[in-house]
Amino acid sequence: MKAFGFAGWSGSGKTTLIERLIPRLRARGLTVSLIKHAHHAFDVDRPGKDSYRHREAGATEVLLTSSTRWALMHELRGAPEPGLAEQLGRLSPCDLVLVEGFKFAAIPKLEVHRPSTGQPLLHPRDPHIVAVASDAPVDTALPVLGLDDYDAIVAFLVGRLGLDGATPAGPAR
Repeated sequence: MKAFGFAGWSGSGKTTLIERLIPRLRARGLTVSLIKHAHHAFDVDRPGKDSYRHREAGATEVLLTSSTRWALMHELRGAPEPGLAEQLGRLSPCDLVLVEGFKFAAIPKLEVHRPSTGQPLLHPRDPHIVAVASDAPVDTALPVLGLDDYDAIVAFLVGRLGLDGATPAGPAR
């Protein structure tokens, strides 16, 4: 599996960009998975549901399954948060894992930058950023791609990771 990250400040457009790239990557026959890091508490479950009640009762893991999807929820219960490498190891095989939110992970990344956020560029402090996608000109030696030029970003990503001639991993699970 190849991993490629998206780094940028909140409001820069990372999620929207990734949402636009996934169908284009799939159209090339690639299986794509995603790891999204959240900097806050989150819950995919709802109070009152059986699975929520079982986790609240103390279950370390609850696996929900149906004919259309399954989800495994794991409670850390005070254990340290797993790193990106450990989380990558939990995924089923695929061609490409897109990573959003592990801003300083040691994987190749595209910086998503909007000057309107008022935030500084990340790539001067992160040697793993290999290109910048922006809605404005950026003064850098790195390749700069238009934030809404999805086909160019996919071509860059696929070429950079050597996936342009890759044999797809097969249907997504």
